[in-house]
Amino acid sequence: MPDASGTSEASKASEASEAKIVACWRSNAQAWTAAVRERRIDSRTLVTDQAIVDAVRSRSPRSVLDIGCGEGWLARALAASGIVLLGIDVVPGLIAQALAGGGGEFRVASYDQAAAGTLGFTADVAVCNFSLLGKESVETIFAAIAALLNTGGAFIIQTLHPVVACGEAPYRDGWREGSWAGFSCDFTHPAPWYFRTLGSWLALFRRHGLKLLELREPLDPRSQRPASIIFIAGVTECAKA
Repeated sequence: MPDASGTSEASKASEASEAKIVACWRSNAQAWTAAVRERRIDSRTLVTDQAIVDAVRSRSPRSVLDIGCGEGWLARALAASGIVLLGIDVVPGLIAQALAGGGGEFRVASYDQAAAGTLGFTADVAVCNFSLLGKESVETIFAAIAALLNTGGAFIIQTLHPVVACGEAPYRDGWREGSWAGFSCDFTHPAPWYFRTLGSWLALFRRHGLKLLELREPLDPRSQRPASIIFIAGVTECAKA
């Protein structure tokens, strides 16, 4: 039931979970930077890093907006291609690391700020590489993406494959507890994340006037199971209107 302000308990809980995501990444910025730069994450080194680079390059972009850029590794990977890149992240510690690493322009900005049109930047490709973790924050980006893309641009997302990531839990949308299993003890306070079924992801694209152009399922060479899922979408005329 909504309270006097009209906010339901579910909405309050979701807002709290979104805040926990940001708090988690603030507290783990240094540990994450070390893990990425020292190539400690097997799935990334074996599969997913190259998979997202290949997906972005497949669109031959001149400009890229990296939404939730973290410590900026993707900008460095794309820099040799002469791509103009702007990376944004809500965590100042990660942006500081990105600026030190170079490869593009980096700014502290939330998804709400990006959606409000404060960036002054549009791109041929907007990419979210394992950076869509929440509920409302993800919907905010989807609602704004048409305005962040140049004509003919593409929205590329790499995220956990719903079928693989579901585990033993029921296959339905909802908040899940996070875990740093497999990471070093430097990581603390894992963030919750919002699970979406494949059908729910596809509905999100349709609801915001985005047409799925391609779906990729990069395989882990060890298990021969999907290491991730990559969506490549374009903007329909009604979304641009």
